[in-house]
Amino acid sequence: MIELKTPGEIDAMREAGRVVAAIHDQTRARAAAGVSLLELDELAREIIAEAGAGASFLGYHPSFGATPYPGVICTSVNGVMLHGLPTSYRLREGDLLSVDCGAYIDGWHADGAVSFVVGQARQEDLALIRTAEQMLAAGIAAAVPGGKMGDIGHAMSRIGRGASYGVQNDFAGHGIGREMHEAPFVPNESRPGRGLRLRPGLVIAIEPSLMAGGGDDYYTASDGWSLCTGDGSRSAHVEHTVAITEDGPRILTLP
Repeated sequence: MIELKTPGEIDAMREAGRVVAAIHDQTRARAAAGVSLLELDELAREIIAEAGAGASFLGYHPSFGATPYPGVICTSVNGVMLHGLPTSYRLREGDLLSVDCGAYIDGWHADGAVSFVVGQARQEDLALIRTAEQMLAAGIAAAVPGGKMGDIGHAMSRIGRGASYGVQNDFAGHGIGREMHEAPFVPNESRPGRGLRLRPGLVIAIEPSLMAGGGDDYYTASDGWSLCTGDGSRSAHVEHTVAITEDGPRILTLP
């Protein structure tokens, strides 16, 4: 069942979105060569606690996860595309890191992800991240009343495919609200004019992920969570929680 949110409920989700944005800002500032992924996860836990919020990811156990998720953020490095576990791995100069996190306040969730390079960046990594961000912006722009869900995926995939990157469509966007993952599915790639009609009150997480090598294959690592690019190439993942309103899309996970 798809639940449409009231303006007041969307405002409540915006408060959770502020916590997500704070985690992104502060983990990006802390991330440096020698800092461990566990240290970033601990920082995120402190931000969530100080805000009086809860961690959407902690203990989450979907059918594809080997165990309940042990962290409050996903930390995906280089060839890890999604769901990277926060471990004792210490970041190195030039690592491409994606930080995905979810938080809830008074039962209302928000979810978002950013990708960035630790220290000195390679131009090809910056281009990959920039393309992912352009995809996200295009998907958000298509999230308007009267449009179709397929319009969002089409707007994003045109950009990603046009840049010759791989676009995976199995782990893509989703509805969000009282639960972190709700209906409907929000594709990263689709045909325009197809699917659910977009209505005010629908709140969705739009989250394109790209594989630099151009292929679409991926695999699950031995930890049972990390999704890795099949060819070992680097990946970028970005995400915002977005409410569809009469006045157009409202991004709930901005700072």
